[in-house]
Amino acid sequence: MNKGYGLTDVGRRRQHNEDAFLIDDSRGLYVVADGVGGHAKGEVASAEAVEQIQNWIIRHDPLTRQYVENPSEEVFYSLRRMVESGIQAACYLIHSMAQQEPDRKGMSTTMSMALVLDTLVLIGQVGDSRVYLLRDGKATQITEDHTLINYKLKHGLLTPEQAAKAPGKNVITRAVGHLDYVEVDVTDLIAQAGDRLILCSDGLHGYLLDGEIETHGAKEPDVACRGLVDLANSRGGKDNITVMVVDVQF
Repeated sequence: MNKGYGLTDVGRRRQHNEDAFLIDDSRGLYVVADGVGGHAKGEVASAEAVEQIQNWIIRHDPLTRQYVENPSEEVFYSLRRMVESGIQAACYLIHSMAQQEPDRKGMSTTMSMALVLDTLVLIGQVGDSRVYLLRDGKATQITEDHTLINYKLKHGLLTPEQAAKAPGKNVITRAVGHLDYVEVDVTDLIAQAGDRLILCSDGLHGYLLDGEIETHGAKEPDVACRGLVDLANSRGGKDNITVMVVDVQF
């Protein structure tokens, strides 16, 4: 069975923690959500999104079991659609909640999730939390940041040097609940023995330097998570910090 370990911290500047995470080893489900909204209840959005995606996966237990017991291309594509639809369902629900309660208007959340089924790993992504794959000592960012800065980089509107100094690094272009619909990135990969997934909010990856995700992430899960949280706090801790380590086992 896969094994996950997670840690979240309010950081050094915020008054409360708007991050949420989920570890469900029995289903191979791992989620990090970073709430947006402040007084608009970002912590409600992240917690609700995590709960909704878990309920969605539970509802589709027969499909995930079918893939593990008898994998096929048809079931594989059904699983991809299931991940996409689950995040979109959470988006619709959170947006509806915000519309009904004035003090929650504007609340939304990022979501980075991994569903690990034997050797298949499905990644669902909205926003700027991240999923990394640590394999053979090298970390690769699997997800794409849905931020204004990254959009400008992709379309040649900024050089990497300009992006490093540009303001607005935390402006996200997609969020779960901001509107009643969101475009979801779904990525799949085939795991290898010894693979480790690292999920985190931008309160961590915004402070990382080259090579640090490998250095810290390769340690024992609890040591890795504590070390990465402490690293972010030592460099300012301006945001909530959440990190999760998942050892893929099959």
